[in-house]
Amino acid sequence: MSQPAPAAKPVVVLASGSRYRRELLGRLLPVFEVDPPAVDESALPGESPDALATRLARLKARHTAGRWPGRLVIGSDQVAACAGRILGKPGTAAAARAQLGHCAGHPLVLHTAVALLRPDGSLLEHLDHSSLQFRALEAGEIARYVERDQPVDCAGAFRFESLGIALFSQVDTRDPTAIQGLPLLWLAAALRDSGLALI
Repeated sequence: MSQPAPAAKPVVVLASGSRYRRELLGRLLPVFEVDPPAVDESALPGESPDALATRLARLKARHTAGRWPGRLVIGSDQVAACAGRILGKPGTAAAARAQLGHCAGHPLVLHTAVALLRPDGSLLEHLDHSSLQFRALEAGEIARYVERDQPVDCAGAFRFESLGIALFSQVDTRDPTAIQGLPLLWLAAALRDSGLALI
């Protein structure tokens, strides 16, 4: 009786603890490692949302790559900005309700950055922008939404792939997966360009 072939060693490492990014990357790759880095995600004084997302994506990739020589390492970060404020992950239901109350009736922009660090040290980077128009939301709607979707671990306090889509009247994006935190259109091309066959 022949023995099954050993599983291929993963050549990609996701430098993120986000379950949403893990699920998204799983659409492209059946096997990969997950190794979230411990980095300070605080914004620098005067740092723009674009600069913050790009810096953190790069920092996460480089921080993790030192533990995985010879691998492709993906770092990613997303910054939500709405009505003059940068919005982090709310962490609690009360903070989620407050964020949604602040954003109701306003456009929100998601700045989603991804960095692919190759084994030779070269770095490919991409920044995606998605604009989402919040409806005018009543306090009861907000409370019911937070109770049902529990978006406390999502920047902007919504889960677009779930009930959160009902919070918006219009969405403008070139890559819907960027809204969830990892732009797969760009990443698929970058992985192919790095010698990894996806199909």
